[in-house]
Amino acid sequence: MKARTVLTLGFVLLLALAPWLVGSYGQTLLDYIGLATIVVLGLVLLTGVGGLTSFGQAAFVGMGAYTTAYLSTVAGWSPWWGLVAALVLVTAAALVLGWVTLRMSGHYLPLSTLAWGLSIYLVFGNVQAIGGQTGLSGIAPIGVLGWQLTTPRQYHYLIWGVVLLIVWTVHNMLDSREGRAMRALKGGALMAEAMGIHTTRFKTILFVLAAQYACVSGWLYAHMQGFVNPTPFSLGQGIEYLFMGVVGGIGDLWGAVLGSSLYSLLRQWLSDLLPQLLGRSGSFEGLAFGILMIVILQRAPEGLWSHLRALGRRWQAAAAPLQAPHAPQLGERARPAAGDVVLQVRELSKRFGGLVANNAISFEVRAGEVLALIGPNGAGKSTLFNCISAVDRASAGQVSFLGRSIERSDSRAVAAMGLSRTFQHVRLLPRMSVLDNVALGAHLRGHHSFVASAWRLDRAQEASIQATAWRQLERCGLAEHAQQPAGSLPLGLQRVVEIARALATDPCLLLLDEPAAGLRYLEKRKLAQLLEQLREQGLAILLVEHDLDFVMGLADRVVAMDFGEKIAEGTPREVQKHPAVIEAYLGGVDEPAAPAQAMEQAV
Repeated sequence: MKARTVLTLGFVLLLALAPWLVGSYGQTLLDYIGLATIVVLGLVLLTGVGGLTSFGQAAFVGMGAYTTAYLSTVAGWSPWWGLVAALVLVTAAALVLGWVTLRMSGHYLPLSTLAWGLSIYLVFGNVQAIGGQTGLSGIAPIGVLGWQLTTPRQYHYLIWGVVLLIVWTVHNMLDSREGRAMRALKGGALMAEAMGIHTTRFKTILFVLAAQYACVSGWLYAHMQGFVNPTPFSLGQGIEYLFMGVVGGIGDLWGAVLGSSLYSLLRQWLSDLLPQLLGRSGSFEGLAFGILMIVILQRAPEGLWSHLRALGRRWQAAAAPLQAPHAPQLGERARPAAGDVVLQVRELSKRFGGLVANNAISFEVRAGEVLALIGPNGAGKSTLFNCISAVDRASAGQVSFLGRSIERSDSRAVAAMGLSRTFQHVRLLPRMSVLDNVALGAHLRGHHSFVASAWRLDRAQEASIQATAWRQLERCGLAEHAQQPAGSLPLGLQRVVEIARALATDPCLLLLDEPAAGLRYLEKRKLAQLLEQLREQGLAILLVEHDLDFVMGLADRVVAMDFGEKIAEGTPREVQKHPAVIEAYLGGVDEPAAPAQAMEQAV
């Protein structure tokens, strides 16, 4: 049995015995830790996975608590129907707030959560229908199978059962196609959208899930306490939830448990100890936690759980090498016949105000050929790539892929059609394994939702995605690195990982942006062999590259650009002898006896 499984079972056993090992005060504190953990687990998804910071989660806790409190005391509803109503209300509110909030970026996003978190808190204290500052009392306890929960010990099993259920379902969800898409949000929208991931959809899902977890915590709190008032749902409490996540490790599920436990226990201990030491009463624990926060951010920016996990690895035996999955690979799309036109660019222009980055560029790419774009720095090659892959929209002209016009499409649409790309600056998820980075490319080839993933209903599909990703690693010579974090590889191999990820999309056209940059001589030879194999298999390849020796030995045709215009097109030999190309690279030469070597030196 794995050490992780043993520790998990030990933790569950300890939770089961806890009510009989601690007193009534300790039991109440343990219940509050569980309630906080539920909220922080939502922040792990929202902030740790999605990279979206929120200070307003306490407002959603309050919405859940006040909804069930009002329906229980005024309308006489069952607590369980109160939970349903609270989840509906919070989901609707999260969708509206998310629609506004998630459009922002940078520091504006967390600032907006401060704004609506404070606004909702003020509503709780100023609406007399829900008790104003006094709040609501007389809330009915939760009944389970006819058994009324009236003591902290009875609520303990329900609260921590919810915690364990959330940990299990979220772990399943993150270990899936949908989970990889969620983790890809930290890699930036450009990469994620190019892999067919609807970033706005996944941001909204994370925002709503975090709000729903907070709502469940508020529902449990209201019925356990029997009354609610605005104080526990203040903006300060929302900041404390985020603090718990940072202390424990905002990127780890068990970090949420550790952070909530450590924060709550230390807060209680310091609130009792510091007044005795200082000889006066006051909230001195806030100062102590401020200092603690600074120390943790300096010494353990990823949280304390990451340090415990690293310590545990020292005692574990080395993991066995990952074996090739035995599941069937995903089905492949029908590809154009060799020689068929795959991509057609006609009179494409791109302007940024008065700057003309591309001016009336035209060319074709056929199945089973490699077409190279060359040109000095600033020639407009990357801009042209972005227009073709629908990252940017062309100002004029037409781009047709497999006979369909795509110049007004988005990145996800062209990715679904079979166009995939790499990037000039490597865009991988450095903490994710190489295998999972490549599996991210197969996102559009799956169909199960995050709900199915959470309940492990997608295991057959997930096994096929992993098998497909493994096959691409083998094709690219990276199988031995499958378990390593992608960020631990040298830059040259990271570029090859990007190619493997692009191949996992099952493309008809592959756009490679400087794939040989950072590779050693032997690595370039292996890359050239891989691209030759792909060409023989009927794949169309369009690449931008500055290594002219690499280009001239690989490309079937070459398009040369300078100052946003096409200056030459033809075979490698024809282009390297073209006067305009020599002029662009060298400013003109008297004796162009060895133009390829001279151009290479110029680049």
